[in-house]
Amino acid sequence: MKQASNRSAIAPFLAMEMAREADRIISAGRNIVRFDVGQPYFGAPARALDAVRDSFNANALGYTEGLGLYALRARLSRFYAEKHGVDVLPERIVITTGASGAFLLAFLALFDAGDRVALAAPGYPPYRQILSALGIKPAIVSAEAHEQYQLAPHHLDELSERSPLAGALIASPANPTGAMLSKTGLAALAAACRNHGAALVSDEIYHGLTYDGRASSALEVDDGAIVINSFSKYWAMTGWRVGWTVAPQHLITPLERLAQNLTVAPPTPAQIAALAALECEEECEARRTIYARNRDILLKALPKIGLSPIAPPDGAFYMLLDISQHGGDSRAFCARALEEAGVALTTGLDFDDARGAGWVRLAFARETGEIEEGVARLTRWLG
Repeated sequence: MKQASNRSAIAPFLAMEMAREADRIISAGRNIVRFDVGQPYFGAPARALDAVRDSFNANALGYTEGLGLYALRARLSRFYAEKHGVDVLPERIVITTGASGAFLLAFLALFDAGDRVALAAPGYPPYRQILSALGIKPAIVSAEAHEQYQLAPHHLDELSERSPLAGALIASPANPTGAMLSKTGLAALAAACRNHGAALVSDEIYHGLTYDGRASSALEVDDGAIVINSFSKYWAMTGWRVGWTVAPQHLITPLERLAQNLTVAPPTPAQIAALAALECEEECEARRTIYARNRDILLKALPKIGLSPIAPPDGAFYMLLDISQHGGDSRAFCARALEEAGVALTTGLDFDDARGAGWVRLAFARETGEIEEGVARLTRWLG
């Protein structure tokens, strides 16, 4: 029997394994506070749902072009003008099957097998796993607290001394810390990428979900950056699987060829919903204020029980917490929290192989009442 390919021998996504375990316990009738998966508890905005319902009777919902629904690409062009003050032609925007699909297309269009791409740890696990599955080498650096656990220009200098870099991947706000790069920091990193001939790929999926200032797009400092975003987080449309890439014009034809052959086109109903969701800022902002309130509750309560964030959660809906006061085994800590406290968390080992045993990630995209209940359970358990 033919064995599985070497490229499939990548590490599991531990957050999803925790989610599976939490689901199993919930199905047995136990109540669990869900701090594990980074998924808004809201559904899609109301106007997006209405648009999809209307579309069911209006057309056959066939394929769009491989680059995606042109009306959606044009509306996103206006989004960048309004939100970031940059001119992005609709022809430079590619609609994808979620941000995950955007990463796959971008990595295939940008990099060849054996290329090296710089990443910071702690960081989102699928970055390195997708790269590895494609035969691209993640060049991972251990970023420090004074760097907001983000890539910095000196990291690129140090990595390039060993071997050339083909690219650098950043996220701001970041998963799992919620920490952001300043516009100045982004500009310095973009300049370092240009100096080393490396493509800058910017994951901006958590834009809109910020609490201490606006997140800058890489396009504000480098028109040649490759930007990836999605409707999953700010617009709370995780299951709809619709995202996008902004790329320089010379990459659009390669991206289109890859998209046509790998997926034909993104799901049409999801694109229709996404187009309507872009007109739902008031509803989305009301939801953001709930996350902000949740964040404030946690920042006040968690340090009192020995769970302090390792970086300021400027955006997104995560905190990466130091558990050193409670031992140095985050997998065991999460297992015990689930079983003994009824709280689902994610081990920091998902995000940093070297240091993650001392950290756990908490996602706070939940109802405020659930946040308060989770804090109460953790306080009783650790107290």
